[in-house]
Amino acid sequence: MTTLATRGLVGAVRARLGGETGHDEATLREAVAAALRAANVVVGPDGLDQAVRDVRDELFGAGPLQRWLDDPEVTDVLVNTPGEVWVERSGRLSRTSTRFDSAADVRTLAVRLAAAGGQRLDDAAPAVDARLPDGTRLHAVLPPIGGACTLLSLRVVRPRPFTLDELMASGTVAPAAVPVLRSLVAARATVLVSGATGSGKTTLLATLLSLVPADERIVVIEESGELQPAHPHVVRLVTRRANVDGAGRVGLPELVRQALRMRPDRIVLGECRGAEVRDVLAALNTGHEGGFATVHANAAADVPARLEALGSLAGLTRDALAAQAASAVDAVLHLRRAGPGRRVRRLEEVGIVRRALDGALEVVTAVRWTAGGDPEHGPGWPALARRLGADPDGAGGPALARRLGADPDGAGGPAVASRLGADPDGAGTGSCCGGTP
Repeated sequence: MTTLATRGLVGAVRARLGGETGHDEATLREAVAAALRAANVVVGPDGLDQAVRDVRDELFGAGPLQRWLDDPEVTDVLVNTPGEVWVERSGRLSRTSTRFDSAADVRTLAVRLAAAGGQRLDDAAPAVDARLPDGTRLHAVLPPIGGACTLLSLRVVRPRPFTLDELMASGTVAPAAVPVLRSLVAARATVLVSGATGSGKTTLLATLLSLVPADERIVVIEESGELQPAHPHVVRLVTRRANVDGAGRVGLPELVRQALRMRPDRIVLGECRGAEVRDVLAALNTGHEGGFATVHANAAADVPARLEALGSLAGLTRDALAAQAASAVDAVLHLRRAGPGRRVRRLEEVGIVRRALDGALEVVTAVRWTAGGDPEHGPGWPALARRLGADPDGAGGPALARRLGADPDGAGGPAVASRLGADPDGAGTGSCCGGTP
């Protein structure tokens, strides 16, 4: 069906539905069939199915972009011009054959999607960041800010979180990292997940939250509801933008304060990127262990600088930020996009957060994994082991090494155990979390 024919059909169906959006599939199908009959268009069952899909996408979906949003391999859909539509599939960007007839069509779609997300997009508010009803994240910028055509970005949020086994199969998490991640959750360590845009921070965080015991209450605070952990007791607080009169805004700092009154076992901040860092650190320093947050950073060692920049927005001095963060945060999990075309998203290292001799905040590597999945332990490992319930100076050296994929009895066993700060000749009765290995 041509674009012109689809437009005529959409208009006819919209008139029959009366402009309402709450119609089921049967009602929509009948309206499409009736519109085709009225236009003296004869189609078979397959043609009717296609017409219904086209109309549904135009009325309630993302129009010609919907087919890409429905593709389970696609994570991002990007529109630069009417004839330039890109998708990211399996970590690689590729140009598609999808086209819009004009820049006006791109703008019309962006305005409609923004309205579906409860946001305004016009010349007075030329940029928007919204969450669509199905969870898709929308960002759009109108001309002339975005050039001659509306720039449209859609990020797909998959409703089902990945398991640790699935993250291992995809190469995101090395097998030797699994016991460390499980132990961090079990020991109620407070964790920052860092990485660049698209490195998999939200994906890993959702997986970790799925490991939280079912009898704990998780309060998630986000700008847009992206986190979907497989957990029976999750409540969500989402920010609200100001209305056209500039009133009604509810930001992340306010939501963090509200979360403290909701009897949380775990407080989770979807992304820390502003003055809310002050309220989050204050909350985590008042007995709320086991919290999580994500933060943008190029490397784990860069996280202190990032936190200091955010703290300055909240009026925190460098020394005050270091004191708060070193007391509140136990570990940093850093993800990186690597491999050909940066297609592979993988957990690169775990670092501990502490104050340096000069009082500055620093992240020290505890363990990192090579591209082949082999662990390399750093100077921060003994402190991380103690936080996870193991005594690196006691008799649990061999068990601890085995839990992390090292062979304490092999050629490099004693050296590996010593690097961990453990006794390679100990009894081996301990484990990473203080239980039976």
